[in-house]
Amino acid sequence: MTRTLLVSPDQPGAYPSIGEALAVATDDTVVSVSPGTYYEALFINDRGVTVVAAQGAGTVTIDASSGTYPTVSCNSGRLELRDLVLKAGDAPVVVADRAALTMTGCELSANFGAAIQLAGRTEFTLARCRVTSGRYGLVVEDSDGTVEGCEFADLSEDGIIVRIGAAPTIRTTTVTRCGNRGIYVYQGGRPTIEACDISQTGHAGVAVVHQSTPVLRRCRIRDTRGPAVSFGRGCNGTVEECSTENTAQPAIEIAEGANPTIVEGTASRKATYGADAARAAAQQDTARVEKLLADLEAMVGLESVKEEVRALIDEIQVNEWRRSAGLPVGAVSHHLIFAGAPGTGKTTVARIYGDLLAALGALPGGAFREVSRRDLVGQYIGHTAEKTAGAFDQARGGVLFIDEAYTLSRSSGGSADFGQEAIDTLVKLMEDHRDEVAVIAAGYTGEMLQFLDANPGLASRFAKTIEFGNYSPEQLVVIVQRMASGDEYLLADGVAEVLREHFGTIERDQNFGNAREARKLFEGVRKAQAQRLRQSGQRPSLDELRTVTVADVQAAIGR
Repeated sequence: MTRTLLVSPDQPGAYPSIGEALAVATDDTVVSVSPGTYYEALFINDRGVTVVAAQGAGTVTIDASSGTYPTVSCNSGRLELRDLVLKAGDAPVVVADRAALTMTGCELSANFGAAIQLAGRTEFTLARCRVTSGRYGLVVEDSDGTVEGCEFADLSEDGIIVRIGAAPTIRTTTVTRCGNRGIYVYQGGRPTIEACDISQTGHAGVAVVHQSTPVLRRCRIRDTRGPAVSFGRGCNGTVEECSTENTAQPAIEIAEGANPTIVEGTASRKATYGADAARAAAQQDTARVEKLLADLEAMVGLESVKEEVRALIDEIQVNEWRRSAGLPVGAVSHHLIFAGAPGTGKTTVARIYGDLLAALGALPGGAFREVSRRDLVGQYIGHTAEKTAGAFDQARGGVLFIDEAYTLSRSSGGSADFGQEAIDTLVKLMEDHRDEVAVIAAGYTGEMLQFLDANPGLASRFAKTIEFGNYSPEQLVVIVQRMASGDEYLLADGVAEVLREHFGTIERDQNFGNAREARKLFEGVRKAQAQRLRQSGQRPSLDELRTVTVADVQAAIGR
């Protein structure tokens, strides 16, 4: 069972230092550290411990720069560090030997030592960490693991060293401003280096010597004083579709006796590299995406709508995967037209769609702002642009849902057409802030076609028109059944058949309200049941209070 220990110098009952908490920590202990700077060095041996900043990244600093020991040492244990700022002097910042190390969202700096030093078959995962100074950024020997979405900058010597048979995967990581090499591979190193951005090195971007065999795949190497990649005698490996720019020539230097495989090809200029490529994937909440898709699937009917929304989400998801892999992604509009009769779930689907965009990291995540003509159109020249921009700004990060949007393209009858001014303002805002908001315009199908004709650029701003069809009688019965269940009512035998017959007789014209018709009918049924029970002359039982009869339905529909 996980045990949590709180560290806070000021809180009664908490441990005043991290070291004191670690002294009593057992296996699988979480040490939650309150904000502040802690001047100490940490030692974790033969245990599994997590040390985390209780209030998030940047709030906790562990500073051992005045001492001679590493800031954090782990031997034969399991250690996880999250959201910490770690500082060392001439010693390394983090050292792990024969251990399992996970670091997420940490920032490290050193004077002369290495930021992270791993050895003795240590298994490690480094994600979204930043090294801002030191002699070396990361030294890996005889160990395997992954480095993803990290940044190594302003190192006096090498950014990353891989040696003694180590075979880490280094993906979507930035290495820049190194006094010597960006990545140095020697003594049989076998790293896989993917979608990394390596720049501004004092010598080679990647240097390979001593029988090493790295794989470089779709990396960008630029602005190096030495070659982009150099292979020494006896080295093999692969360089696949890497981009080089402003490096010493030849960009790929191959010594006599080296035999690497070079796969020509340059990635698109739209491709994303390094830590920038990893940020998109880090923002995704896949569990929430699945929950929201399940909520969408649970809605009654709307099969074609669900299919369209799932297709949009699939495309966005794959685009984020492409971006995180360093592949180019074209500009995507999240703006949609929802066309169809009222009461078909357009507002509910719009909310779910906005939440999905936020969960995928495609939108920052913000308010759902529902507006109509009166919220966007002013009463005098200049007022409309101000109101429209204000409503748009309130929806930034989320969804601006414009109900009955076609009314904006109808003249109010006055001398000035302020609805047109609102449309023109929206067109510009939708283009200028396409990655910050999703605009969903809803209304009747025919009228929405007229709305799209109101401005030459309006139709091109919307990615797709999704048609919401009328509910079938069977689906309307299910909606009533869900309403009843939600309010703890039971439908007696025969009620569903009467409802289905009734909904089948209603004309499906433009005034048909779909789910609103179901809600209106259910309210009538409740009233009919209440009247029947009140007039019975006795207090009803629990079952009678819950049960709706055929007579109640017939009374509600006027039979």
